[in-house]
Amino acid sequence: MAKKRSPKPSAPPAEANPTVSIPPAETQPKPVVAAVAAPAIVAPAPAPVLPTSGLNSLADALEAATHPKTETKATAAPSASTLTSVKSVVVEAPPAKPVPPPAKPVTPVVVTPKPEPKAEAKPAPAKTEAISEEKIMRDVPELKTEPEKEEDTAPLAEAPAPPRPTVAPMFVMMIAPELAPVAKVGGLGDVVYGLARELELRGNAVEIILPKYDNMRYDHVWGLTKAYENLMVPWYGGVINTTVWFGFVHGRKCYFIDPHSGDNFFNRGSYYGQHDDLLRFAFFSRAAVEFMFKANKHPDIVHCHDWQTGLVPVLLYEMYQHLGMRHPRVCFTVHNFRHQGVTGEHVLRATGLNRPDYFFHYDRLRDTANHHAINLMKGGIVYSNFVTTVSPRHAWEAKDDGQGHGLEPVLHTHQCKYGGVLNGLDYEQFNPETDPHIPAHYNVQTIEKKYDNKRALRNRFWLADNEKPIVAFIGRLDAQKGLELVRHAIFHSLNNRAQFVLLGNSPERGINDHFIGLKRHLNDSPDCHLEIGYNEELARLIYAGADMMIVPSRYEPCGLTQLIAMRYGTVPVVRACGGLVDTVFDKDFSNRPLHERNGYSFEHADNAGMESGLNRAIACYYQYPDHWRHLMMNAMRSDFSWNNPGQDYLNIYDYIRAK
Repeated sequence: MAKKRSPKPSAPPAEANPTVSIPPAETQPKPVVAAVAAPAIVAPAPAPVLPTSGLNSLADALEAATHPKTETKATAAPSASTLTSVKSVVVEAPPAKPVPPPAKPVTPVVVTPKPEPKAEAKPAPAKTEAISEEKIMRDVPELKTEPEKEEDTAPLAEAPAPPRPTVAPMFVMMIAPELAPVAKVGGLGDVVYGLARELELRGNAVEIILPKYDNMRYDHVWGLTKAYENLMVPWYGGVINTTVWFGFVHGRKCYFIDPHSGDNFFNRGSYYGQHDDLLRFAFFSRAAVEFMFKANKHPDIVHCHDWQTGLVPVLLYEMYQHLGMRHPRVCFTVHNFRHQGVTGEHVLRATGLNRPDYFFHYDRLRDTANHHAINLMKGGIVYSNFVTTVSPRHAWEAKDDGQGHGLEPVLHTHQCKYGGVLNGLDYEQFNPETDPHIPAHYNVQTIEKKYDNKRALRNRFWLADNEKPIVAFIGRLDAQKGLELVRHAIFHSLNNRAQFVLLGNSPERGINDHFIGLKRHLNDSPDCHLEIGYNEELARLIYAGADMMIVPSRYEPCGLTQLIAMRYGTVPVVRACGGLVDTVFDKDFSNRPLHERNGYSFEHADNAGMESGLNRAIACYYQYPDHWRHLMMNAMRSDFSWNNPGQDYLNIYDYIRAK
């Protein structure tokens, strides 16, 4: 059913300026102008909207001219602005008709000072019937999450210029399953692109190897040509003929692995979610290393990302160093410990590693929980020269706080080569001054233009145009993201004078059905819109138009949502975990200086915890608009570009390349 647009409330009529009769000059008494201090008026703080000039300034000037106030205290000269206003009124008045002089002397008229009008308090908003979450839940499909399957079945105009390199330039080869914007599922693709760009800006040579998916965004690939034909990749005792393509992705040099096989590894119409994902990416790892060997590429550093490339350091150490590839050093980055690539010994036979007795050892690939399986992520950790995860806080959580999903003993064993490097954000790509997907461009000095995007967002989703803040959620609808808290945030916002916008979907049908059911029940609300799907252009409009971004994750290795939100001046409300702790500093309780506080956080992953953070944000928006404006500006001034992480990774590369 199409959403009905609620009629905008009509503005109250402005009071007409009072009509003033000006007596003739001959009879007009000379008023004594006294300085009278206006009483302080305490009224509810307005929502932070653009300032408007007062409508009654002319009326006040006329009142002061015709009804002077007298006081027994010493008089003070009227202000220049008041005299100017009075003078302009007298000049513009029509000339008085001549009146004959009175027969009798005129008795002076004592003018009683007119009492100051009392300021009327703004009427409280009309109470609407609360939207019952429990009542709606009775008619909405139950929120069911599928059990986790075993994987074997631009200052704010521009980012600050990077400092001069402190280490010698290097040749870095990145091997990854994603790269934004051509093949992007989550934040991994953004990280690979942003880090590669930063390393190139610092004078390093960077190349990237990816699978050639059939559903890639080929409109973002320039100059796609064949770089290597008839690459024979060993597979199950035979070979698979493979073509390697080369192209530029927004300036990044990329190679795409394209196997010609009946298995059709990368022509499935999707990046992940296939029954043989373990074999698909095991082949990708073998093909990437074989291409480097046959094409005579000898990078100083091979940087691998996530379990999909976990076999690369194993292959380099156990096989290819004996063929002459002795120099490359490997940095392995874990983006999500939840997905580890647990599989059987057939992967060893397929890739030519064989020797199951050798690799099924706790010091090598044997999974710590399933003694009959190997773990590709564990292989990447054991065989690489350095292991990173995507934030310092998450590095500690994975090793010492039970979020390593069974890999805690492995991380403790290899803790001397393990650490966390906070992800950065590409400030050229995400820039409110130049973003082509938003109608109004702005920066920290012109932040009031952000409200033009807010109006555009309301028009796009047919939301009521009122004083309420817009709370938004953008992301994958996954159990990791705290879906129960997201659902509760919708109802809590609507019942506490806020609007809510959601953009996201899930690969699990049950989760999508649940939120589609919510959408049907809330579709007629003038303050809510749920968009089940994902569109990058629409996401940018929400980032630019929303006032608050809710991120109630159960766990979050780093998170890019809050970084993008702050870049666009949208205040994040997050749960204190993982990278959210390293990037969002609470306005009320952080020990950081005031100018570094940029959002709100809450500790407990429950309704009460989420309400505590959201209530404080909504209260600040209504009651302290100046504080809210400073909070927005603090968020925009926060520097989470790739400038610092880029240097951290260069230090790691420099540390391991001499080992």
